[in-house]
Amino acid sequence: MAKIIGIDLGTTNSVAAVMQGGEPVVIPSAEGERLVPSVVAVNKNHERLVGRVARNQAITNPTNTVFSIKRFMGRKSNDPEVERTRQRVPYAVNEAPNGDVRVQLDEKDYSPSEISAMILGKIKRDAESYLGETITQAVITVPAYFNDAQRNATKDAGKIAGLEVLRIINEPTASSLAYGLDKKKNEVIAVYDLGGGTFDISILDVGDGVFQVRATSGDTFLGGDDFDIRVMDYLIEQFKKDNGIDLHNDRQALQRLKEASEKAKIELSTTMQTEINLPYLTADASGPKHLVMTLSRAKLEQLTADLVDRTIAPVKQALSDAGLTAGDINEIVMVGGMTRMPAVQDRVRAFFGKEPHKGVNPDEVVAIGAAIQAGVLGGEVKDILLLDVTPLTLSIETLGGVATPQIERNTTIPTRRSQVFSTASDSQTQVEINVLQGERPMATDNKSLGKFILDGIPPAPRGMPQIEVTFDIDANGILKVTAQDKATGRSQHITITASSGLSESEVEKMRKDAESHAEEDRKRKELIEVRNNADNTVYAAEKALREFGEKVPAEIRSEVEAKAAEVKKVAQGEDVAAIKSATEALGQVIQKIGAAVYQQPNAPEGEAGGAGPNPNPEAGPDVVEGEVKE
Repeated sequence: MAKIIGIDLGTTNSVAAVMQGGEPVVIPSAEGERLVPSVVAVNKNHERLVGRVARNQAITNPTNTVFSIKRFMGRKSNDPEVERTRQRVPYAVNEAPNGDVRVQLDEKDYSPSEISAMILGKIKRDAESYLGETITQAVITVPAYFNDAQRNATKDAGKIAGLEVLRIINEPTASSLAYGLDKKKNEVIAVYDLGGGTFDISILDVGDGVFQVRATSGDTFLGGDDFDIRVMDYLIEQFKKDNGIDLHNDRQALQRLKEASEKAKIELSTTMQTEINLPYLTADASGPKHLVMTLSRAKLEQLTADLVDRTIAPVKQALSDAGLTAGDINEIVMVGGMTRMPAVQDRVRAFFGKEPHKGVNPDEVVAIGAAIQAGVLGGEVKDILLLDVTPLTLSIETLGGVATPQIERNTTIPTRRSQVFSTASDSQTQVEINVLQGERPMATDNKSLGKFILDGIPPAPRGMPQIEVTFDIDANGILKVTAQDKATGRSQHITITASSGLSESEVEKMRKDAESHAEEDRKRKELIEVRNNADNTVYAAEKALREFGEKVPAEIRSEVEAKAAEVKKVAQGEDVAAIKSATEALGQVIQKIGAAVYQQPNAPEGEAGGAGPNPNPEAGPDVVEGEVKE
């Protein structure tokens, strides 16, 4: 049976894992790394780069390098959080005709789902190379507090990448699977997940194969990026004081500052101070300007104290929803790279009154959990029952702009709820159903997931028609809403996908585009390989001519030189078959050199065939070195 992989699609890095021999194993990238940077770029040759190679060229190509795309998933362009991020990234963030976010690469606009699909596409190809088989199915993780639009945008990304997304699973829930797979005793655990762009807290009952989420909360705009920004702002402010230059509009300088800020933040988890050294950061009339500054752990903690504190309100909310106190928690599982920061660990330790669990790798545990869930779906992992919840209350708008709850937050999924409503005015022949997600009492204060019209209602006094509205949430946390007029049986439904901004036809078109790009990437790689082989063959030919000198007959020398020139010429082009053919022809002529030299009288031993000189000239012809005969 084909393998199903688990993917942690992260803000900063992404990780893939798979079940092998009954154990979850992280899949290394083509570069041999366990983490794939969630970065996509287009270089000056219009080549698409994904992962480490994209990140490595970000400083020299800031406007065509996209990172932190997860922060835009399923969001509208006028979202305040989008506006905040737009001001902080060097690439262009535009608005689509329908109000969705688009990011610009090489003067072309892409949806966040398309960019995420490029990352997933690399992971898919790397997994296929590692496992030696085609991968078509995956389990992908999302923050627990992702709303419906964000989940759909993630599912769309999988489709565009050519993956059937069997399940969207919450990141803290995946982490609990990795933590509790072998646990027999019943425990109440808190999964504290502070990643590159999001924060989640989930409270679960774990034990004997059952993983039941009791409550979840979080902040989808709180993560390592925000800590980096605090350090960046501090560096920019200090640089302006010292040099009178504001770096906010210098995109290349901003990219260097971002990378330096992240590096300093990471180093300060293990050292008390670090030096930030950025030579030639900018220049003015007086010459180049350098940034050299020492940053202490204490200063970092001072700059980010409120961000650490912001994680505690969702923790309190989740405990309250679960009907528990901090003292009821048996283990705190720390997930996400930011949980390595000592100040974060100290805050969690102080709140819960106990040491956090240190037995999981915070960078890999989510992908490991996703692989376990993939194993459950594929039948490789037995006796696991996972009961997740919907993170936010789902409502419809009723008379007076009130949000009337249909499914309360932290309801176990999959679930289905129905409620009967009626018309608000006499002779009303249609009703608009506005589906909302959020905790506020008024409709305008919540996120509208989508609207649809139920028409054809027979005219009647208000309050008479019976309209049954049904909310159906699947195991991925994705919602379908149906409205039916009970008198006529007429119904309308909406699967909340419109808010992700992409129709089925758009997703399919993007999938085909991604496939064609994958084919382009394959051809480009093949061209590079045959050019390298051609270059090596030319080098070998020229080396042989130099080493054997006059021993090479003139006609063979001329033939080799002509064939080498032909290889150099065709290697300038892009005809793979022509390069291969010319290279093979040169290889055959090179063999003539060895044959010609070998056939000459008094050919020195070792020159025949280019085998090399005798390493011990004093040894006679009958002496065989390295053998002892008894």
